[in-house]
Amino acid sequence: MNGNPKIIETLDSLLADELTAINHYMVHSEMCSNWGYDKLHKADEKRAIDEMKHAERLIARILFLDGIPVVSKLKKIVIGSEVAAQHKNDLNSEIEAIALYNNSIKLSGEIGDNGTRELLESILKDEEGHLDWLDAQITQISQMEIQNYLADQLR
Repeated sequence: MNGNPKIIETLDSLLADELTAINHYMVHSEMCSNWGYDKLHKADEKRAIDEMKHAERLIARILFLDGIPVVSKLKKIVIGSEVAAQHKNDLNSEIEAIALYNNSIKLSGEIGDNGTRELLESILKDEEGHLDWLDAQITQISQMEIQNYLADQLR
């Protein structure tokens, strides 16, 4: 199927975000593992896997639309040096991703590409779940202080 070039360009931009997020979350996951925060390691690893699945779905859609996925471009990766900074950076990344997905959903609807719109809406729900989880973690840190929060993240 010959897809709309603007949609393919948008999907490639979202793909770059997802590929960046994979690296971002994997580094945070391994840092938490190294520090002994097993619960956070697993949570970050799961988010990285979610982002891998998103990237896979975006690649499949680009190919379906007769585009060529660009997998060599990453956005800037912001790594937190400690857990609270990681959560804040991750939260900001998810806020940006949600805005991009909402704009892309709107564009897909305007162009009449409902298949792409439905795909993006599905991914958006996952991103909103990531945002909700991160928001809860930041709230827990503010309510119980970082030391108590981190003690709860140990193996």
